Amino acid sequence: MQKIDTIIFDLGGVLVDWNPRNLYRKIFAREEEMEAFLTEICTMEWNAEQDAGRTIAEATELLVNQYPDYEDKIKMYYDRWIEMFAGTFEGSVKILGQLIDDPKYGVYALTNWSAEKWSTACELFPFFLSFDGVLVSGQEGMKKPDQRIYDLTCQRFGLEKEKCLFFDDSLKNIIAAKEYGMNAFQFLSPEQLATELSKYGVVVKL
Repeated sequence: MQKIDTIIFDLGGVLVDWNPRNLYRKIFAREEEMEAFLTEICTMEWNAEQDAGRTIAEATELLVNQYPDYEDKIKMYYDRWIEMFAGTFEGSVKILGQLIDDPKYGVYALTNWSAEKWSTACELFPFFLSFDGVLVSGQEGMKKPDQRIYDLTCQRFGLEKEKCLFFDDSLKNIIAAKEYGMNAFQFLSPEQLATELSKYGVVVKL
C-alpha cells in the first residue's frame, strides 16, 4: 500500500451539508414545484459556472432575463445562500480535527466554491481556516473534475500526488483524481471515511 502523507478533503457533501433544497423548501409550497425550479432554472450546471469563476451578478442576470417570472426566487439563491446549509457532518469534522492535530499528515481542502462566497463560508465554518491550505475553484477559474485543478493543488502546496488521499462526494471528481494519479475515494459517510483512512494506516476515532 502506498505511503500517505497528505489528506485532501472536498467540503460540501463531505464536511458540511449544503443543499439548495434546504432553502427552497421554505419558498415553494409543493415539492414538485421546487424540484422543477432546481432542475430547470437554478440548476447544478448553472451553479457550477459560479464555482468556475463566473460572477454571481452575471449568473443571476442571465437567469432573470430567461425566466423573469421567477426573478424573486432566482435572486434568493445567493441572497439567502446561507440558508442552504444544514450544518456539518459531525463525524467528518471530528476526523478532520484529529488529522489536523497529527503532525504526520498535511491536510488540505480542494473545493468547488464561488470565490464571492468563500469569505462568508469561512465565517459560517471557521474550521475551514484550519487546513494547511485550501484551493477554491472560483478563485482559480477552473473546477473539478478538470484535471488541471488537481495538478494546480499539488503544485501550489508542494504535494506528491502518489502520496495524497482525496475524498469527495462526487464520483466524477474521484474518477478524475484517480486518473491524475491520486489515491481517491468517494465519500459516503464518516464511518466509511474512517475505514478508508485505516487502509492506509491512518488511524482516527469516531
